[in-house]
Amino acid sequence: MIAEPAHTDAPFSGPLQSAITYEKIPTNIYADAKAASRAVAHEIADLIRQRQGEGKPCILGLATGSSPKTVYAELIRMHREEGLSFRNVVSFNLDEYFPMEPDSLQSYWRFMREQLFDHVDIPAGNYHVPDGTLSPDQVAAFAKQYDQQIADAGGLDFQLLGIGGNGHIGFNEPGSLINSHTRLMMLDHSTRAAASVDFGGLPRTPRKAITMGVASILAAKRVVLLAWGERKAPVIASAVEGTVTETNPASYLQTHPNALFVIDEAAASDLTRMRTPWLVDSVTWDNAMKKKAVTYLSMTLQKPILKLTDRDYNDNGVSDLLAQYGQAYDINIDVFNQLQHTITGWPGGKPNADDTNRPERALPERKRVLIFSPHPDDDIISMGGTFQRLVDQGHDVHVGYQTSGNIAVADDEALRFADFVVDFNKQFGIDSPGATHIFQDAAAFLRTKKDSDRDIDELRYVKGVIRRGEAKSTCRFVGIPVENAHFMNLPFYETGKVEKKPLGEADIQITMELIEKIKPHQIYAAGDLADPHGTHKVCLDAILEAVKRLRRADPTPANFMNDCWVWLYRGAWAEWDIHEIEMAVPMSPDQVMKKRLGIFKHQSQKDGVVYQGTDAREFWQRAEERNRTTASRYNRLGLAEYEAMEAFVRWKG
Repeated sequence: MIAEPAHTDAPFSGPLQSAITYEKIPTNIYADAKAASRAVAHEIADLIRQRQGEGKPCILGLATGSSPKTVYAELIRMHREEGLSFRNVVSFNLDEYFPMEPDSLQSYWRFMREQLFDHVDIPAGNYHVPDGTLSPDQVAAFAKQYDQQIADAGGLDFQLLGIGGNGHIGFNEPGSLINSHTRLMMLDHSTRAAASVDFGGLPRTPRKAITMGVASILAAKRVVLLAWGERKAPVIASAVEGTVTETNPASYLQTHPNALFVIDEAAASDLTRMRTPWLVDSVTWDNAMKKKAVTYLSMTLQKPILKLTDRDYNDNGVSDLLAQYGQAYDINIDVFNQLQHTITGWPGGKPNADDTNRPERALPERKRVLIFSPHPDDDIISMGGTFQRLVDQGHDVHVGYQTSGNIAVADDEALRFADFVVDFNKQFGIDSPGATHIFQDAAAFLRTKKDSDRDIDELRYVKGVIRRGEAKSTCRFVGIPVENAHFMNLPFYETGKVEKKPLGEADIQITMELIEKIKPHQIYAAGDLADPHGTHKVCLDAILEAVKRLRRADPTPANFMNDCWVWLYRGAWAEWDIHEIEMAVPMSPDQVMKKRLGIFKHQSQKDGVVYQGTDAREFWQRAEERNRTTASRYNRLGLAEYEAMEAFVRWKG
């Protein structure tokens, strides 16, 4: 049973409880992935200690990917600080790409060594990972032997799982049968697209993997599945509330007598108790819950808010709202007006206007604005229309490009650029040995680069130069001086690989220094938390910590931070729910087109995006679809019809 950890660096936050649920699998929802991971790590530690006390080995089934990283980090901490020993642990990993050399950057052998095994005292012969170096005709025999090894060890005491966006567990893709055992599996396109981040593009991503089967997983005495982020929300809801189906292999866990899903609030957002909590249990009908219920009712019934009736409320489980606030007519007008007041064409505040019901202050008329962009194109992709409005309306706009974004530049694009610089210098006899050497070395490395090679410093520099140039081009296009573009190059990002370092003190200090330099009245930051281990999350953490420290440093009214508002935007894939939005900036067709042309300035991200994910569209297409959908939702609720909208939520700290 998951227990409260004995020691953490922050107070333990247990799962969110509900009296009634629609879930067919026990599901613990935590406020964030860190708290959830600690809880799971401590269950594993308790099991290891229990088996040690019994003089028995502890047989663990382990997973890879981003989801279990914090679990492993907490286990390492307990080993170092609390004496947790792994000498009695025997582990079997779920899967491995095929073919795959064990020392490759993407190898799960390497992942497990770097994330856990090299940092604890588990004997070298006690951990097992499927062998990606086998010849195809050896795989079947190996798979049978792998299952037999688990059986000979006494079976898995505990199996840790992640979940794919299509519901796969291990690499058991949709269509896998409940009686399947360890085998070679063809990977689904969506799985390969998601994994392409690690391989530098889809063409380099393996098409096969060796995986433990569904039956092998279900044979474990205890199964715990982890999921973080809103991108996992639909498949989680299907797995725990839907039917058992081979189209979502995670749903097979409904048949397990001792399975548990451990998820964060974002991954839980599509569950009934989170999406419509009033259908599950009594709720506190504060204003936020009222807005959520009314907008949900309007969208579900496909009726504008002002047309909702008392019967609509009563027939759809929202009668308690009527009991507290009165008739539907009054509730409808209140919520409609709140939504109407979020819409503004003046994101920096409208001068000489009553700002009582506006999302931003009228004063000062000319604001200093700092837009934080995690990657060099997030500013124009996520809030390009608002960016342009702020400039056109006379505000002093700056952009803080938090990372170089260098890993998202394709190798052939970098080689073309490096060759141009070297050839140009030769053609015109430009003698700059240092600079030429950098580009020559980058080009030479690219011509012999292997898929498993990490980019050398010179190549990362070249790719960074490409992206800085594109960001400057966007700033010129929007109309701010290039000196208002600040390239922060936060150290956490500069690893030369997809996996980044944790947020460090240097990252926070750099962020604080830029805020202090500009003294903004407005900060815009990426609030896209779909991946808690991703760049956006780390960048946001750096901003919020910097803001908190600057506010604490000077508690007097003279502190400029007292007059600084923080607005959060979302990325290219998702948008805030309507009831969450506090500022919606409409765009005309001409403004949508201008935003598209601004996105085009990032030429290295067009036509062949390295980290495209499962969405084959280009960023401008994703952004436009998102912005048009937001406008359409406002219109369906009965508000004015706009071509597109960008949406923001204010962080109040």
